[in-house]
Amino acid sequence: MLTRKQLELLMFIHERLKESGVPPSFDEMKDALDLKSKSGIHRLITALEERGFIRRLPNRARALEVIKLPETMQPGIGRARKGFAPAVIEGDGGRKAPPTSAAPSLDSRDTVPVPVMGRIAAGVPIAAIQTQSHILHVPIDLVAGGEHYALEVRGDSMIEAGILDGDTVVIKKSDTADSGDIIVALVDDEEATLKRLRRKGASVALEAANPAYETRIFGPDRVRIQGRLVALMRRY
Repeated sequence: MLTRKQLELLMFIHERLKESGVPPSFDEMKDALDLKSKSGIHRLITALEERGFIRRLPNRARALEVIKLPETMQPGIGRARKGFAPAVIEGDGGRKAPPTSAAPSLDSRDTVPVPVMGRIAAGVPIAAIQTQSHILHVPIDLVAGGEHYALEVRGDSMIEAGILDGDTVVIKKSDTADSGDIIVALVDDEEATLKRLRRKGASVALEAANPAYETRIFGPDRVRIQGRLVALMRRY
């Protein structure tokens, strides 16, 4: 669920809290991860907070609490097991809920097979993924024209868009989108996320649909659009 840098930072904070009971400073985190600026640390902390691994305590400087460690971590060991550790798309979205289907049994002539790319390797664009978890049969009127894929949503950062943890979103592949669209964005070729696109001059804002999460603003060269949300599938 985490990129390599996110995992390194999480474990650095965890080990420091175990040793001294005090979280490291931004400068210490920056040096430990060999980053050039503290803005990169801020982005990593925000991502860890959105994914439910850490919590920032209010009204206290340098107050971080580790809530959980990844399932791939062995108890008491400060590094991940060897092997593939896929990152899961985190869900965010816009103000307007996309079309919803309850996944009924449909005649195959009325549906289109769409690959479910529920997990993507950290740092790899969706276009580069060669495998899929399974096939989803989507009503043909929801995916008219173009190439599509589906993603399983994890997290609560898009609840006000009507998109819930466990839903499956259908994405139309595209490298462009309009301001206000819900998109799959790849940030710094490292972190994939589903958010609402807002353009602020030359900058790109990725906006969550949950007031608990802040809007993140990037330079245009740091964000690549991987597709646009066209439908939402939910099984009851």
